[in-house]
Amino acid sequence: MAKKEGNETPLMQQYYATKAKYPDAILLYRMGDFYETFGADAITTSRILGITLTKRSSGSPGTVELAGFPYHAIDTYLPKLVRAGQPSPELQVRSASIFFLLRS
Repeated sequence: MAKKEGNETPLMQQYYATKAKYPDAILLYRMGDFYETFGADAITTSRILGITLTKRSSGSPGTVELAGFPYHAIDTYLPKLVRAGQPSPELQVRSASIFFLLRS
């Protein structure tokens, strides 16, 4: 994934930096009561889980895809990602965000 240029929010800057390091991962960020995915991860997650795909401002001109689910539903949704061929989870904690790296 190419690094985005512009005035992205700190979260989106962190997302793009982490995605560059783990391009094959699906990153699930814990944001309040939800796990959120962005960009291509959101498109993939939405398709696999059958959840709504939306768009929002990323802090720069334009939008980024977004898909998420309630944190208390992780036991329902994570196995679906794994069964769909996504790799096993590895829990990582960075800054104020908690996310799973699903990678090979």
